[in-house]
Amino acid sequence: MTDVLGVLVIARNGDRDEFYQDPKTYEPQFTESTPLGAVESFQLGSFLRSVYLNPSSSNYITNMKPDLVNTHEVRFLAKAGGEGPVIFDSAIALLQGLFPPTPKNKITLANETTVVAPLGGYQYVPIETVEPGNDRTLEPWTDCPAFQDHISKVYASSEFKERAKSAQPFFGAIRDYVFGRPTTLENAIYDYMNTQLVHNKTFAHRLPPTLIEQARGFADFHENAIFGSKDIGGIGNLAGRTILHLILDSLQRIAFNGDPLRFLLVETSYHPFLSLFHMLEITKHHPELAGFPDYASAIALELRRGPAPEDRDFLRVKFRNGTENFETYHVFGHKADIPLTEFFYRAENYAISSYKQWSATCQDGLQDEYLHIGSQNGATTTIMAACAAVLFVGMFALAKFIKRSRAKKYVRLPDDEVSPGSYTHHNYGTLHNVRSTVVVLDTRSD
Repeated sequence: MTDVLGVLVIARNGDRDEFYQDPKTYEPQFTESTPLGAVESFQLGSFLRSVYLNPSSSNYITNMKPDLVNTHEVRFLAKAGGEGPVIFDSAIALLQGLFPPTPKNKITLANETTVVAPLGGYQYVPIETVEPGNDRTLEPWTDCPAFQDHISKVYASSEFKERAKSAQPFFGAIRDYVFGRPTTLENAIYDYMNTQLVHNKTFAHRLPPTLIEQARGFADFHENAIFGSKDIGGIGNLAGRTILHLILDSLQRIAFNGDPLRFLLVETSYHPFLSLFHMLEITKHHPELAGFPDYASAIALELRRGPAPEDRDFLRVKFRNGTENFETYHVFGHKADIPLTEFFYRAENYAISSYKQWSATCQDGLQDEYLHIGSQNGATTTIMAACAAVLFVGMFALAKFIKRSRAKKYVRLPDDEVSPGSYTHHNYGTLHNVRSTVVVLDTRSD
C-alpha cells in the first residue's frame, strides 16, 4: 500500500444549455448551466470527498483535514472563457460536495456567543478564475493563428474527407431534426442534438433510435482530430501543453515538504482531456478515450510515496468518465505508476508556461509542425544575430561621438572635483566589511 501525498484533479463542467463553437476558430458562444449540471458536479465533489478526504479510504490524502477546509492545503481554479459562468458554477457545485456544510464552521465571539455559518455551516471556499485575456492556461486555442491553421489542415486532410463522405447518409437523416442548422462533419451537430434530447420532451420522443449514438461517434472523431496530435508537442495538443505547466508546478509543490498544498482542482471544459490523453500516450493503449468525456468527468493525478524501502515519489493517473468509478491508466508506456522524476523528464519540455511561449507557439507553429519550448528557427536566429551586431556597432560609434562632443563642451567649475580628499562617506546603515570605493570621473577628451 502506498501513501497518497496529494492530488491534482482536472474536472469537466456539468450539464449546460446548447453550446456553439465556431468550427473554423473555435470561438465560443455564451451558454448557461442547468440544475442537472449542478447536481452532476455536486455528485462528483461528493465522490472525490469519499475517495480522498475520508480517513477510512485507502486513497485518503495523508494528514489532510477532512471536515473544515484549510485554504493553505487546497487551491481551486475555474475557467472563465467565452462560454460564460457555466464552468465557475460547476466548480461551486463541486465544492459543495467536496466540503459540505458542517457545524464545525463556527466562531466564538468576545461575549462568548457561538455563531455557526449560514446554511448549517456552509463553507465559502475561494475559487480563482482563469480568464483568457489574462492567462492562456485553460483556453489557449482562441486567437491563435497556428491553431486555426491546424483546424484548416484537419478539414482538408484525406482522412477527414473520407469520414465526411461516409457520414452523408447520417447527415441526410437528421436534417428534419436540427431545424436548418448546417449538417456537415465540420459543424458537428452533436451538442445541439444531445441538449435537445435531455431537455426537450418532444424532441426526445421524435428522434429515431441510433441517431444520437452516430452523432456522438462523428463528434468524437471531429474533436479528437482537432484537439489531439500524435506528437506530444503538436499544435493539436495545445490545450494540454498549456495546462501541463500547471500540473508540473502543482506536483512539485505537493512533493516539497515545506509546502502545505495537498489538493488542487482545475474546473475546465472538455478540450484539455483530449490533448492530455494523447500527450501521456494513453490513447495508444485505450483508443476508446479518443473522444470528449461526459459531463462532470475527472482526471486525477495522485502523487504517491513508493512502498518501503522505496524513497521516491510516483505518479498514478486515474480517469472517471461521468458517473463511472475511477479507472487507473498508465502513462508513457509504463505498466505501473511512473516515477515523478521520469514524468517531469518526459513532459516538462513541452509545457507552455508563459504568454510569451504561447504567443511564439501560435506564430511559429505556422511554419513548424510543433515547437519545442526554447527552440528557434536557425535561419531566423542567424538573421537576428547579424542585425543585432550591426545595431551594436552603430550604437557604439554613436556613443563615442557623443562622448567626444560632451567632453569638449564640458566646463570645469571650481571645487567641483570628486577626489579622495574631498569625498565624504555617509553611513546609512550597518553594513560591515564593505570597502568604500571612490570613483574619479575623467572628463578629458581622448
